[in-house]
Amino acid sequence: MFSQSEQLADDYFKRGEFDKALISYQKLNDTKKSSKYVYKIIETLQQLERYDEAQLEISKRMKEINYPPLLVDLGYNYQLMDSLDLAHKYYKEAIVKVEERPSYTYAIAKKFEDHSLLDEALQTYKKGMELNPDYNFNMPMARIYGELGNIELLFSNYLDYIETKPEFLNTAKRAFSDFVSENKEIENNQTLRTLLLKKSQSNPQPYWNDMLSWLYIQQKEYNKAFIQEKALYRRSKESLSRILDLALTTVKQKDYNTANSVFEFVLDNSQDINTILKAHQYMLEIEIDLAETDKKQLKTIDEKFNKLFFEYGKYEQTIALQIAYGNFIAFNKQQPKEASDFLKKSLKLNLSSFQAATVKLKLGDILVFQERFNEALIYYTQIQANLKNSTISQEARFKVAKTSYYKGDFEWAESQLKILKSSTSQLIANDALELKLLISDNKDEDSLQTALKLYSKADLMSFQNKNNEAITLLDKILTEHKGETIEDQALYMQAKLYEKTKQIEKAVANYEYIIANYRDEILADDAHFYLAELYQNQLAQPDKAKALYENIIFNHEDSIYFIEARKRFRMLRGDAIN
Repeated sequence: MFSQSEQLADDYFKRGEFDKALISYQKLNDTKKSSKYVYKIIETLQQLERYDEAQLEISKRMKEINYPPLLVDLGYNYQLMDSLDLAHKYYKEAIVKVEERPSYTYAIAKKFEDHSLLDEALQTYKKGMELNPDYNFNMPMARIYGELGNIELLFSNYLDYIETKPEFLNTAKRAFSDFVSENKEIENNQTLRTLLLKKSQSNPQPYWNDMLSWLYIQQKEYNKAFIQEKALYRRSKESLSRILDLALTTVKQKDYNTANSVFEFVLDNSQDINTILKAHQYMLEIEIDLAETDKKQLKTIDEKFNKLFFEYGKYEQTIALQIAYGNFIAFNKQQPKEASDFLKKSLKLNLSSFQAATVKLKLGDILVFQERFNEALIYYTQIQANLKNSTISQEARFKVAKTSYYKGDFEWAESQLKILKSSTSQLIANDALELKLLISDNKDEDSLQTALKLYSKADLMSFQNKNNEAITLLDKILTEHKGETIEDQALYMQAKLYEKTKQIEKAVANYEYIIANYRDEILADDAHFYLAELYQNQLAQPDKAKALYENIIFNHEDSIYFIEARKRFRMLRGDAIN
């Protein structure tokens, strides 16, 4: 009952029903004396502008206990009555109490903060640290500097705090992420970099290398981050995990020069076979991505794979490399039978259940590539039976649905996708929902489902790396089924294929058509975002990109691109704070 009464009083206060809140807090304080209720009574009286009564409550409390922060409350009450001279008199008295007893520093400063008296709070924290060097109030001071917009002092205080408590490093990174961006030219980025370099020179410590690496990664200067990561590794030589994480980031961002340098470093410094194999595999995958359809380069890559198999063998330990090779033979060299034969031999090894599932998943993909759908479904179903409720089992179920969709069996595909909407993997759940919406929106357009069948065929061609054929088939949909619900989906898939085949102007035209004619449909935010990316990264037209990101912010608040669009918009606008 007592707890409910307190909740009721708080609810009254939050709703602005201060008369009711005051009565409730007074009853609570009569029942159970507590400083918490006294302060709520004072605050409520101030909200009701009954300042004389508030002053009496504060004075009464000051007689009961010797607690200097009450001087701040008294001063603030005078400030509310516009008696500024008296207010500042009591503020100064409170700060003097710190000189008499430094242990009151935090309580008095926090009271100033509670009343948004930030300059006085800073003064109090500084005074306490002067009087007792063991005190460290850099963190609350940094927070105040942030509220005051003094970002340099915010950075500086956080860094001073890290110097005494290095374990605070990751918390500082999270705080700094609100004030730096990808744009290394903005003042905040330059200020933080300068402060970090000064710290690193005056007091060389690994946490400065760590923070500099983090800053360079935010700025997408991965080569500079690599320099810091090498310095960190050479200090401890404990693990290459951070270096590998950086390498994977550079691969994802397609900074292949840096990625190759990082992997070379891993190969030079690792004795662990799994790490060495992983580095070789990623370097080969970079080569594959750059080679595209160049037969001479593909032949060289094939030779490199086989050289690794000669050196390390085709055993359980190299199974990830074997799967990568099978994928390469099927999808890049367009030799699916050879790929299937190769991976079927891999299945005969003494593999764990998970390893066998990963091989079967790739075998299923290769069979789909060959349009041997029923055989592919057997492999996917085996994975579901052997590893129930695992992420790879859910992935196999999604592939069952996708294969059924490629076959034109839309009812069965939809039934599988309904189950996957609640997948524990957010990525699978999102993909499942997207495909389900595509099917449900278009399967009833006509009884023969002609347009949806053409679309799924184009989707399969895209999976088979037959990009030009897919583009041509999508043209057929856009001509013969113009105005049907499938049109925006066809335009969008075609735009992505134009990007893949470096036909940027055609991709732009498709995205612009979607934006102009389907502004209220589900793909509108996708079109805005990817068109903005093209203007920003491919066409060097940042103003057009900025306008598109702004449109997402104001007209597509529920979009999955909202946060990234806001970040990029502010960067392009040159905001000081991200």
